[in-house]
Amino acid sequence: MNKKLILLAASLLAPMLAHAGCEDMMQTWANTLHPEKTLDSALSVCATWPASPALTLAALAFSGDDTQAKENADNLEVLIADTATGAIVAHVYQPGAIRRDAGALADIALDTAPYQLAPTQRAFGVRTSLDGASGPKPRGETSLSLYAFDGQALRPVLDRLMTAQARGEWDTHCDGWYDSTTRTLSMGAPGVEGYASLHIAEKTVHSTSRIAKGVCVNRNGAQKQKSLTLAYRDGRYVVPKESQRNG
Repeated sequence: MNKKLILLAASLLAPMLAHAGCEDMMQTWANTLHPEKTLDSALSVCATWPASPALTLAALAFSGDDTQAKENADNLEVLIADTATGAIVAHVYQPGAIRRDAGALADIALDTAPYQLAPTQRAFGVRTSLDGASGPKPRGETSLSLYAFDGQALRPVLDRLMTAQARGEWDTHCDGWYDSTTRTLSMGAPGVEGYASLHIAEKTVHSTSRIAKGVCVNRNGAQKQKSLTLAYRDGRYVVPKESQRNG
């Protein structure tokens, strides 16, 4: 079970893109957009956009106010800047978008897979993760939000699709159980509004660990699979509640 927890932490929190030489600009962007707020530079991330190297992407985390602190929530600013000058091209602010759970580590990563939603609409992703792998009740999750950019405006089009969920319970030695679900996203055919649909492939596995003849034995149950398609309607992709990060 220990090995499984280590793999969970690695898979849920491994960033798709690390900082890429733009760290020095993050505080400048923070001062420009929210001079009254405190930037969490350790949680914030930025990188050049491979689809358009003249642009740099950033996801900036800001400490929440007193009410948000009680709810374990922080604020998120997602922006696009000119790579050469650092000038902000477009941005969107989302109060309370970063949720924290007691005893869990938070992480943010940029996802620059080629999300071509429409001929003139590219998108990139921001993945937020929580890792609570330590202790007798391990848990972890990663959610994906997509942001569309048409050359001028930036807007959220997919809100907190859960791409990984894991939870379990064990005696910290061997005996226990573990459930894990992963969801993989791929682009589909254009819909009524000309935007590509999003295909989601879901896989769930229930695992158990037991001591047998003095040896810890792990057993994986049969993998359960299902799929769903998200259509673009009224400016966004609607995520079913069971597949969305709460709060």
